[in-house]
Amino acid sequence: MSKTEYLPIKNVTIMTKIMQDPLPTKAAIKREQNGARTNSVEREQARPKVKCVHNLIIVDESGSMSIIRKQAFTGMNETLQTVRQMQKKFPDQVQFVTLLTFDSGHTTWHYDDTPALKTRDLSWKAYNPGGGTPLYDAIGKGISKVMAQTDDTDHVLVTIITDGEENSSEEWTLKMVRTMIEKLKKQHWTFTLIGTDNLDVESMAHSFAIEEHMEFHQDIEGTRAMFARERRSRERYNCCVAEDAAMPTGSFFEED
Repeated sequence: MSKTEYLPIKNVTIMTKIMQDPLPTKAAIKREQNGARTNSVEREQARPKVKCVHNLIIVDESGSMSIIRKQAFTGMNETLQTVRQMQKKFPDQVQFVTLLTFDSGHTTWHYDDTPALKTRDLSWKAYNPGGGTPLYDAIGKGISKVMAQTDDTDHVLVTIITDGEENSSEEWTLKMVRTMIEKLKKQHWTFTLIGTDNLDVESMAHSFAIEEHMEFHQDIEGTRAMFARERRSRERYNCCVAEDAAMPTGSFFEED
């Protein structure tokens, strides 16, 4: 005699639900996956994109800069302060600093690809002018180092400050430096040259293929005004980076 088996009520309920709700089709699964991917893309697009801004600052430390040592020292520290302020003002940007000073006897890397908020003002003993002006070597070394630390999407602002012309480079030539600058200008690199009014700053800048240049009078007031104008220009530059807007060529130091 056969024995009749009964499913428990709980199992009957589950089986009934399975029969009433057919398994999802491949098409349905694909639609769900596409929807998930779309939502992921939309979330990614809505998220602010972090932009890396590298500040390469190259300052002449040759003997003739001793005339304005105090003003140059103060100006460098105020520039560092400005970069730190830009980091706080634009949290979607990550600011880095590479600061070097140079003469014929040494190249000093005060900061090397350092996050802005980790920088501190320089001490008075950190800047002590003396020696000649290996300008090509300083520019070549500085740009080469930052090139190795960045990629094609990064923004780089190069600031070169000098009161004299090249007179003692051993590794780099003008042609080598110019070729490198011409290549990098096609990316997100901006180059500025600031020189004293005893130089033909415009011709010097053009020899490097640099369109953004400014001259200043080598005295207390002239140096102070130059650094103040440079900082205002740096602030405008960062505003443009934040807005994905390019500064018109030749207008970096222009003011209303």
